[in-house]
Parts: sequence; structure tokens; C-alpha cells
Amino acid sequence: MATTPAPTAEQPMDDDARRLAELGYKQELRRKWSGFSNFAISFSIISILAGCFTTFGQAWNNGGPVAISWGWPLISLFILIIGFCLAELVSAYPTAGGIYWWAATMGRPVHGWFTGWLNLIGLVAVTASVDYGCATFLNLTLSALFDGWAGTGQQTFGLFVVILALHGLINIYGHHVIDVLQNVSVWWHVAGAAAVVLILVLVPDDHQSFRFVFTQRFDNSGFGDGGGLTFWFYVLPLGFLLTQYTITGFDACAHVSEETRGASKAAAQGLWRSIFYSAVGGWILLLAFLFAATDVEAIHEASGFSGAIFETALTPFFFKAVIIISTIGQFFCGMSCVTSMSRMAYAFSRDRAVPGWRLWSRVNRNGTPVNAIIGATLAGLVLTLPALYQRGGIPVAFYAVVSVAVIGLYLSFIIPIFLRLRMGDRFVPGPWTLGRRYRLLGWIAVVEIAIISVYFVLPIVPAGVPGHPDFSWTAVNYAPLAIGGVLLGVAIWWYASARKWFTGPRRTVEEQAPTPPA
Repeated sequence: MATTPAPTAEQPMDDDARRLAELGYKQELRRKWSGFSNFAISFSIISILAGCFTTFGQAWNNGGPVAISWGWPLISLFILIIGFCLAELVSAYPTAGGIYWWAATMGRPVHGWFTGWLNLIGLVAVTASVDYGCATFLNLTLSALFDGWAGTGQQTFGLFVVILALHGLINIYGHHVIDVLQNVSVWWHVAGAAAVVLILVLVPDDHQSFRFVFTQRFDNSGFGDGGGLTFWFYVLPLGFLLTQYTITGFDACAHVSEETRGASKAAAQGLWRSIFYSAVGGWILLLAFLFAATDVEAIHEASGFSGAIFETALTPFFFKAVIIISTIGQFFCGMSCVTSMSRMAYAFSRDRAVPGWRLWSRVNRNGTPVNAIIGATLAGLVLTLPALYQRGGIPVAFYAVVSVAVIGLYLSFIIPIFLRLRMGDRFVPGPWTLGRRYRLLGWIAVVEIAIISVYFVLPIVPAGVPGHPDFSWTAVNYAPLAIGGVLLGVAIWWYASARKWFTGPRRTVEEQAPTPPA
């Protein structure tokens, strides 16, 4: 794929570079991604081969089949509405800073400050959770292939470190093929998900009934009250974390917009399409899981882990095939997450918001933000350290990182969406716009994000509730501690220092003279 060189004095800027200059930045990243590649990175980060497999147990334990068969399409619809709102913004402002750039431009520097930090921690958590999930399935794969492999939690964490390092190295040294790998990832996810569905339909001797799939409820949370108000208003919404986590990270289309040709249209279309196609494909995949889930007790004993479905319903050969397909898909997903995370870290540092910004905002001669890649991957490792102390049962540490990802990202979305609503007709749209529908869709998005942000900081199991007889720090959902700690830290920093010098996006080019009419 041809590379678009940075414009020089002898070479006039194309439309993308000109629009970027109008927004205040010179073209430093290589603009070589096609519209399909832009779609591909978000589709890969959403990754139905990752989230559907790794967080299936959250929905199984908190609501059961109804949390999946009905919960998935319902929550997907709300997420698509959020995607439409963000698509309009990326069309107007196609910059690598994405979410926080929009907030600072439509509001004030303080809006960009908090949005940027929420988005950055969300992207770090997404990367960490995806790579930890990939390590979990790789551990399962190795246990199935090699009799001597024990598959312990410490081995999972060791594999997680290796996978995280590999993804960093691929993003650093694979700059010339990373966009090609994103495209390959799309086809792997499409073909892989189709293969898994066919296996689960054709191989098992028995399947569950439609009644089981669409009406059965489970409450393995420990909070249950026999299907009363606690189930419907606390337990079941916790199960929706499966959908809300799986279909996230789609803001990657914005973070790589400076590397995308025709970004004002391509990034907007890539964003909402990645959500829509993932929602449809994920629902079909999850229904296949439920119809194949005939050994309910074994799945309960495995704390709802999806691997128990495949192990009990399939022959050893097809069991291995399914988990290998998923593991490879998750590896692609993690690779894409590092790409998106590093671009956000680079862009936020470029505007001097991150300590040591000079280091993180550097790019090498290939246009790759190497230091941002290294720093962000190390942050993901630190965030996941509590998983070392997890001992069996429901993987609370993993779900806590998942919650950090969901809350951080979606709270960063709510700020620019609200600011867009506040601007009203003063907002100048790009070529992809919602028109007059922006107000209804924007308020739906704001309310949905506010609700899920409350639910996902709540305890996941009773042992995580302070004062409970079985309380244990290893059972605590530390999402509110992580998110709250970051918000408290950046708030103190803002009022003590940053408000005096952080002015939002900083121009790296001089003001551009208006282009004369043809």
C-alpha cells in the first residue's frame, strides 16, 4: 500500500493534510491507511472473538441466558447511538487526539483535560484486559495441547506479560505492515466467528431449546432475591457488562484518523459500521454459545467460563479448534488496542498534558510514536498487577480491569457528546452529520452512559462489599478506586498547576490562509 509522504515546501498539501493544518497540526504520522483499514482497527478492538469469549461468564452469572439473548441487542442499540454521536464529531474534527480534542475545542481546556485522562486510562485498561483475556485462552490452549502444562494463574500472568510485550514490539517494528495486519484481523474475525458458529451448530449431539435461550434466568452473583427487584435492577444490569465491554474501543477510528486517507468521511463511517457489524455478528455467536450450553452444572462450576461450554459440548478436536480461533482473534485485538492507545498517548502528550510529554510525543523516522507505545504498555501491566493475587472462582480482578475500561472510555465519550448538545446550531459539522437528529440521539447517549457508569463501579460479588462477613480485598471491584484515584489526582493537578499552563490543543503549524476559490 502506497505511503503518503508528509507535505513539503515543494509539495502542496492534499485535502487531509490541509484539514489537519486547519485544526492546528502538521502531518507527522504517515497517512497510509485506507477507509477499510480505519474500520478494521475498531472492528478488531471490539473483537467478538475476544469479549464474547472472555466476559461471557459475567452475563451467565448475572442474569443467565436472558442477559445475553435479550441484553446483547438492547445494549448494542444504545452503543450504536453513542457511535453515531461520535461519528459526527470525528467527521468534523479528524485528529489523533480525538475525544479530548473535541471536548477542549467545543468547551474549555478543563473539559479536554478530564476527557483526555479518562480516555487514556480507558484505553490502557482495554489493552490490559484484552491481553489478559488472550493469555487466559492461550493458557487453556496450551493445557489442551500439552499434558504437562498446568495452566495456573501465575502462568496466565506470565503469558500476559509476553503477549503485551509482543504487541508493543509489533507496533514499534511492524509499522510498514500494521495496517495490513488490521485488514487480516477483520477477515480472521469474520471467518473465525462463522467457523465457531458452524461448529457449535453441527458438532454437538444435543442443543438447548429456544425457551432456555430466551427465557432462562440465572443468579450466581450471591446478591439474588429469587428473581425480585434486586435481580432486575442490580444483578441483571451487571450482566450487561458483557455487551458494554465487548463493543468498546471504537474511538480507535478517531485516534488513527491522522493516518487515514479521506478521514472526514472514512473515520466516521468506520466508527459506526464497526459497532453495527460487531453487534450483529456477536449476537449470532452468543446465541450459538447458548444453544450449545447443554451441561449447565459444569458451566456453573466453571463460574460461567465460556470454555466450559466448548469442553462439554464438543469433541476434543473441535474444542481445541474453537479456543485456538478465539486466541488468535484476541491476539489481533490486543495488537490493535496498543495501536489506538499509543496514538492517544502521543496526541495527549503532543499537547503537553502528560508528565514527560517531550518523551512521549516523539516519533521516529518512520512516523511511529515508539516511546508512547512503551509507556502505555507498561501502564497496562501495572494496572493488571492485582490479577497476580486472584485465586480461583470468579475472576474479580479481570472484571475490575474490564470495568475500568468501560467507565473510563464511556465517561470520556459523554463529555464531548454533552458539549455538542450545548453548542446546538453553533456546531459546524463535517461531511458526515446527524442533522437535526443529533439532539434526541445525544440525550439518549448521555443518559445511557450515566447509568452504566454507576452500575460498573458497584461490587461484583458480596465478598467485595465492605462489612460483609466474607469480605476480602481480592474480591473488591477496584474500578472505583482506579477511576476515582485518577480523577482525584488529575483534579488536584489541574487546580494546583495545570489550569495555569494547559490551554488545550496546541498548534504545531502556523495559521493557514483561506484557500482561494477555484
